[in-house]
Amino acid sequence: MVPMLATTSEFFAMFKVPFQYGSAWTAADGSSRARVAVISSDLNDKLFGGANSVGKTLRLKDSDVRIVGVMKRWRPSPLFYDVRGGRFAEGQTSSFYVKPEGVFMPFFSGLEVNEGNFWQFTCWGKVATPGHLQDAPCVWVGLWVQLDSATKVADYRTFIANYAQQQKLLGRFANTDTRMPSLMQWLVFNHVVPSDVKLQTWLAFAFLAICLFNMIGLLLAKFLRRSSEIGVRRALGASRGAIFAQCLVEAGMVGVVGGIGGWLLTLLGLWLVRRQPVEYADLAHLDIGMFGLTLALAVAASLAAGLLPALRASRVAPALQLKTL
Repeated sequence: MVPMLATTSEFFAMFKVPFQYGSAWTAADGSSRARVAVISSDLNDKLFGGANSVGKTLRLKDSDVRIVGVMKRWRPSPLFYDVRGGRFAEGQTSSFYVKPEGVFMPFFSGLEVNEGNFWQFTCWGKVATPGHLQDAPCVWVGLWVQLDSATKVADYRTFIANYAQQQKLLGRFANTDTRMPSLMQWLVFNHVVPSDVKLQTWLAFAFLAICLFNMIGLLLAKFLRRSSEIGVRRALGASRGAIFAQCLVEAGMVGVVGGIGGWLLTLLGLWLVRRQPVEYADLAHLDIGMFGLTLALAVAASLAAGLLPALRASRVAPALQLKTL
């Protein structure tokens, strides 16, 4: 049993699907209902040992299909173009996962090859012939459209609303509640990102804020405890700007050391997360860009926390400190 997706040739360009061999079928192939297919790298490895199988014949049910393309390993996660059967791609520790289909065929060709063997779901009426999708009172087509301007979005939304109203007048639709979400809106609507992930993000920022307040207090105590030293330096000619810059450099070094320590703890935490039996565990990773961003954030947060202590230290009166010596 290999999942199949009946789609159009634009699917591969729109979603930037990489190819190892061959390419997608042409628009003419789709219009003529040609028996062609694109297969996944997993299926190609299983049937042809990973060799170039373009031009070879694949037996699907009772039909012979010519292979025109073989995809590279493609694991979009979440599986954004179809999140109903699952949300996240295959993971080593996932107890529940989905992955892209093994066979892709032109839309009408796929309907013909697999006629009578489709599953019905989200139906608002009785299906006359089970397993047949065309003319069935069910939601069985997922439509993705690429619109490059706000004007096109508005025009297409109007088109959909008018179409739904027309179908309601014909008796096919029970209501005309039409929506056209963007990709991110669609993922939010289907609750793809678990709510506890968002909660963890807010908790992380709250913990960062607490750490910043603690750091401000510690740096303030540290710098003011060195008031005598600062007073002597001021008396010897050091400017307020120099004292302020020195204190900020010290605060920044704390951020660098803390950022490196936090990076090591992050690697440990990611290792623990990837061992959890959840479908999105293998998504937890730390690349070079993210590491640079977190290190920069650590240094920036330390400098921000050091501003007030550094300012207070630079305003220490040298005469009063020399008198107390």
